[in-house]
Amino acid sequence: MNIMTKHYINGDWVASVDGSGMAVVNPSTEEQIAKISLGGPADTDAAVAAAKAAFPGWAATEPQERIAALERLLEAYKGRAKDTAQAISQEMGAPIALANTAQVGAGAGHLKNTIRAARSFAFEHPLGDHAPGDMIFHEPVGVCALITPWNWPMNQVMLKVAPALAAGCTMVLKPAEQAPLSAMLLAEMIDEAGFPPGVFNLVNGHGAGVGSALTAHPDVDMVSFTGSTRAGVSISKSAADTVKRVSLELGGKGANIIFADADEKAVTRGVRHCFNNSGQSCNAPTRMLVERSIYEQAVETARSVAEKTEVGPANVEGRQIGPVVSKTQFNKIQFLIKRGFDERARLVAGGLGLPEGLEQGYFVRPTVFADVTPEMTLWKEEVFGPVLVMTPFDTEEEAIALANDTPYGLTNYVQTADKARARRVARQLRSGMVEMNGKFGGAGSPFGGMKQSGNGREGGAWGLEEFLEVKAVSDWE
Repeated sequence: MNIMTKHYINGDWVASVDGSGMAVVNPSTEEQIAKISLGGPADTDAAVAAAKAAFPGWAATEPQERIAALERLLEAYKGRAKDTAQAISQEMGAPIALANTAQVGAGAGHLKNTIRAARSFAFEHPLGDHAPGDMIFHEPVGVCALITPWNWPMNQVMLKVAPALAAGCTMVLKPAEQAPLSAMLLAEMIDEAGFPPGVFNLVNGHGAGVGSALTAHPDVDMVSFTGSTRAGVSISKSAADTVKRVSLELGGKGANIIFADADEKAVTRGVRHCFNNSGQSCNAPTRMLVERSIYEQAVETARSVAEKTEVGPANVEGRQIGPVVSKTQFNKIQFLIKRGFDERARLVAGGLGLPEGLEQGYFVRPTVFADVTPEMTLWKEEVFGPVLVMTPFDTEEEAIALANDTPYGLTNYVQTADKARARRVARQLRSGMVEMNGKFGGAGSPFGGMKQSGNGREGGAWGLEEFLEVKAVSDWE
């Protein structure tokens, strides 16, 4: 797969007007697998112009027509599932088993949930019995810039593209330059599903190039971004001059609170969840807070799980974790592991360097540090790699205070057999999501955070609302 990809603009594949090229690298082998065109201002302007021209027609379609188009897209997506998994595995290093299941499955799941939500969503409804004749209309925001990350490519792309299409918006997608190939496949599926030209456009490029141009563009009405908090702040400032709507899903530093009465698999489950996708998930439970009476036992369990976690190339079938996405990411993780040593956290497993037997690729040793305190770098910074930190607590109040001691607020976790305590703790945790006792949120549950983890919600009806304006009309009848 050594190809020069183009941009998808106004229903056609077009060469870049003013961009250069960039290699897409397989993180398992460090070899180039493709070359993409990096868009520039002219490419961005062309895509936005196509989306702007297509907006009136697409916005005027009936919801049922848009839902039917999404149903066709779902069938196309299912038909390209293996191709999509292969692309994801090669571009960002997800083991092929994970790519075939969770990675591709997340995209299908979000598309299904959007269709379900759209079928029952009241795009038009009366204000209420107290105001006969007043109507509320939910109308598409307009032209949307969708900027997505590399860690869960189809998960994040579909969380934005599907509800934007269902709402009647038109869009320009800028996928992560490290992992653009799966998004290019989605553009082919959009074409196959028969969406009108200009409704969906894709421009490859750097965040500093295409991303910045989109966020400042006067003809873009909304920016939906998933990525780092640093980039989210920059996007918000850039979008402010044109008063765009901005939806942000940013970083996380989730706490996993394990009480002494938690089930026997709680620690093992927490370590594996932290290491899943090579630790490259914004909602990963990276801070394990353990009640002191079982703390040393938990540390030993974490050590055992980490040492038994296999690491290997993404193309090998199995339950191993793969590489991290890039040399840059590998170096960042190594730097933060070294800071753990320097700040005298207790290394329990893993550490610096490549795992034994691997001489190339961006592989990180599954690492556990114990006795990590709030002033340490590993407590504060999002590592985005297979690195777990552990800390003891004595009381419920201390556990809550420690969990909330972070600028982030995406997902926290609670493990206890005491349902009343679980509910008390969940109510006091400052995060957009709380998962208890290993139970994930249901289909269509809202995904998003508080504080520096962002300000929007994706998924289900909440995802639709992100792309809709509310219009109040009096004396309709």
